[in-house]
Amino acid sequence: MDLNSRLFDRIRIKPTCDEPKAAAPGCETPGCTNQGLYRAPKGRKAEGQYWRFCMDHVRAYNATYNYFDGMNDAAVQAYQKDAVIGHRPTWAMGVNPATRAGAARKPEPTRDWAYVDPLGILRAEGVGETARRAAPEPMRPRRSAKVLRALDVLGLEDGADSAAIKAQYKVLVKRFHPDANGGDRSFEERLRDIIRAHDTLRAAGMC
Repeated sequence: MDLNSRLFDRIRIKPTCDEPKAAAPGCETPGCTNQGLYRAPKGRKAEGQYWRFCMDHVRAYNATYNYFDGMNDAAVQAYQKDAVIGHRPTWAMGVNPATRAGAARKPEPTRDWAYVDPLGILRAEGVGETARRAAPEPMRPRRSAKVLRALDVLGLEDGADSAAIKAQYKVLVKRFHPDANGGDRSFEERLRDIIRAHDTLRAAGMC
């Protein structure tokens, strides 16, 4: 380890390097030579941007600052109303324009602020455009515990249809019948379970 490394010197509790600190920017007021140690917002349509002023000029700027400068009363009231709900669209209780049959889609209001969605997350959720809703899956009939056990014995899922049950039954009977095992009767109990399970499913009208 190089103990004289500049990187090692920087992580000490009390750095010993005598590097000059960056000078503070100057005040942006024309004719002022003081340091601009204080930030002041540039205003509407310039969110996130700031002026750099000294103490005297930042006080003077804040005393006359008006975010709504240039907006008429109707625009100010609309902005304040949207600010209550975070500038997000809302609908009346029990009314959803996306599912209202035959309702023409109203154009979204034009605003002078926008959001950035580089990953398309909001678009995927239908924000700013009509959401495509998937058709609901059909409800599966509820099976009794006896039917579910019979399906499990045959190695089938809950949604197996009549054709799948019959095909699986034939395969298992051929596999565990003594004639298919050279007269070996060690699988007889397993074969009985398969036959009983098939009878249960047939009695339930599934095959």
